[in-house]
Amino acid sequence: MNLNAVIQAATQTLIDHVDELTALDQAIGDGDHGLNMRRGAQAIQAKREALAAQTLNEALRTMGMTCMSTIGGSSGPVFGTLLVTLSKELPAAPGPADLGRALRAGIAALTRLGKAEVGHKTLLDVLDPVATVLETGGDNLIARVKLGAADAAEATATMHAIKGRASFLGDRAWGHVDPGSRSMALIIGAVCENF
Repeated sequence: MNLNAVIQAATQTLIDHVDELTALDQAIGDGDHGLNMRRGAQAIQAKREALAAQTLNEALRTMGMTCMSTIGGSSGPVFGTLLVTLSKELPAAPGPADLGRALRAGIAALTRLGKAEVGHKTLLDVLDPVATVLETGGDNLIARVKLGAADAAEATATMHAIKGRASFLGDRAWGHVDPGSRSMALIIGAVCENF
């Protein structure tokens, strides 16, 4: 795995999808998710040279702290906490089972942070099925992870929002994909394409 290529692809996909993410958040949030994620992605890209010299764990921590300091709203702490947790949980050369276990730790950390759970129409609804696929292993793993993440994000449209701004809309949030879930699926898809 070329870590620099993975980081570049994951951040660039957020930048490239800023309008989509903004539109999703305008429907059920305050409309700034796309811009916030682009800001964080650009801040990470600005550190590309330093990240290239770091180990996987160091790079994940650096990116997590960058998210916390540059991404506004709840997304900064959420994506930052996930990355910092992964930095602590992953071995230097992780396999699929390690990734699944680390994602489970990330889910637990995010549940503690925001009191959200799987099924609450958040990015946890993408992380949970991806962790399951990684834990299960098997053939065509990367393709199944990418497809599972995309499908899980789309499935948030048929969930009731329990946490976040969308929860204030009640039934009006029904039919809309959760922006954070879509961001997570985009990141996972980019990682899979460059793994």
